[in-house]
Formats: sequence, structure tokens, C-alpha cells
Amino acid sequence: MRAMHSLRTPRLLLRPWRDEDLPAYAALNADPEVMRHFPALLTREQSDAQAARIRAKLDAQGWGLWAVEVQGGAPFIGFVGLADPGFEASFMPAIEVGWRLARSAWGQGYASEAASAALAFGFEQLDLASIVSFTVPANVRSRAVMTRIGMHDTGLRFEHPRVPEGSALREHVLYRIDRIDAG
Repeated sequence: MRAMHSLRTPRLLLRPWRDEDLPAYAALNADPEVMRHFPALLTREQSDAQAARIRAKLDAQGWGLWAVEVQGGAPFIGFVGLADPGFEASFMPAIEVGWRLARSAWGQGYASEAASAALAFGFEQLDLASIVSFTVPANVRSRAVMTRIGMHDTGLRFEHPRVPEGSALREHVLYRIDRIDAG
């Protein structure tokens, strides 16, 4: 086990997961609007299993997809952090920055604020040369976050191997930021 890292921003705490986060996480994974750009909603069991995998990775590495809470406010609004996508693609190996927030947390700058902290951690603590992010072309909200945090559209489109063939969600766009370009 490595030292567990938590990150603070002016408004947020990116922290290890707690058992009390699981019901709120299941609710956001069952929200059709939150999951619009994913192949399916998650059942409570699937959500809990995914959270267990995220927690195990965070425990093993000391970093990963942190639970996000609003300081002095909501105790859990979703996750933001860094992860190894774990699939084969032309841009791999790579570390991605990603997020999934409850709809009630949208439009407040939380994703950009937390993702910027995760990028800084990746460049400063993990000494990464670059970090990627990806989503379906239609996910304009996430693409806007990627742009706000300094990432650029690489122009690469790829078929996500974990999305079923024939799905309208299979095609993804790749964004990237290099340490040298990160402010």
C-alpha cells in the first residue's frame, strides 16, 4: 500500500472513497442524463462493483479516481482523477484524466476545478509527460471541460474497444495536454 493522496482546491476535496459514497454514486450511475454518453445505466450492484475497483486502485497506487466533495457542502458529488484506461489503442500507453459528476453539480465549474488539480498532480507528482482524455463527439459538456483545462483536440478519432460494435457511442475523440503546455 502506498501513501494515500488527497487534493484540495478552493472549493473541493478530492479524497479516498467512503462506504457512505456508494448510494449517491449508484444514483448518479442510474441517472439517464449523467449516463447519456455511456453504453448503459448501471444497476446498484454494478455501481458498487465499479466503486470497489476504483477504491482498490486508489488504495494500491495512492492516486486515481478520487471521490469529490464540496468543502462545507455536499459530501459526495462524483469522481474526478487519473486512471490507466487499460485498453489497446494507438495512443496507449497513456494516463487519462476523467470525471463523472452528479447532475446537481453540473454548471458550477467543479469538473474543471477538480480536473485541473488532477492534472497538476499528474505532472508534478507522477512526472507524466502528457495526459489524455476522451469521450464521444456529442459530449459537448465534457469536451468543453477538456478545453477549459488546457487540453487540445488531437484530431484522432478511435473506436472505443469497450463499447459494443454498432453502438453510436463507439466513436471517441481524443484530447491531450503535455506537461510543457500545462501552466
